[in-house]
Amino acid sequence: MAKPVAVVTGAGGDIGMAIAAKLSETHTIAAVDIDMTALEGAVDNLENHGAHIAAIQCDLTKQADLERLSKEAARLGEVTTLVNNAGAAAALTLHQMTAKTLSKDLTLNLEAALNCFKTFEQPLIACGAGNVINIASVNGLSVYGHPAYSAAKAGLIQATRSIAVEYGRYGIRSNAIAPGTIKTQAWKTRQAANPDVFAEALAWYPLKTLPEPDDIAAAVSFLVSPAARCITGICLPVDSGLTAGSPSLARTFTQSSDFDGC
Repeated sequence: MAKPVAVVTGAGGDIGMAIAAKLSETHTIAAVDIDMTALEGAVDNLENHGAHIAAIQCDLTKQADLERLSKEAARLGEVTTLVNNAGAAAALTLHQMTAKTLSKDLTLNLEAALNCFKTFEQPLIACGAGNVINIASVNGLSVYGHPAYSAAKAGLIQATRSIAVEYGRYGIRSNAIAPGTIKTQAWKTRQAANPDVFAEALAWYPLKTLPEPDDIAAAVSFLVSPAARCITGICLPVDSGLTAGSPSLARTFTQSSDFDGC
């Protein structure tokens, strides 16, 4: 029996690659990225481990590319899952933001994801049990810098709920995942410039460990699985407790002479 098809955008990066690898256990993968060199390297690695996967180059901000993506994915089989993982952040602060960086953040992180959903709307409806997973960010839940990127991710979380409500009658489930600081190559590059970058980041996290790409992939796999058949419209933080609160504030309370415990 042919496996259903999962479309994974941003599959050339660490998180996308991990998601594609995990979903390849149950799906044929349409691995999508604008960077064909990175994508082919990721696909070759997965194929060597027995995955059925196709590399598809696509600029998600271009409608012609999305239409071509739809046709190429359809050749692989029945598309039942869309993982909108592609994304990037431009300006760190509002002061640094320009009209150009604002447009870039909104276009890639919000508009492209919604346009990708619309591209696969009919196949997801037709299969009767479609899944949409939007990779958002903790930046969409609170203020951690990159304000335009954060606004786009907050919009993506809201879009996730809208899809869940409007398309639930067709059996489509729509959920978001909000990663915290993930040990990707981009962060490892920062570490080369600042060896203490991960230690500094950990100061914000109650659980003193940072998520890995495989942790995001595991969350995606769960939300796509029958075990999550009644879960839709949620945003699941995979953030080692970052959005739960500040550990420094907790220390202030527990070290207070007025704190008696329970």
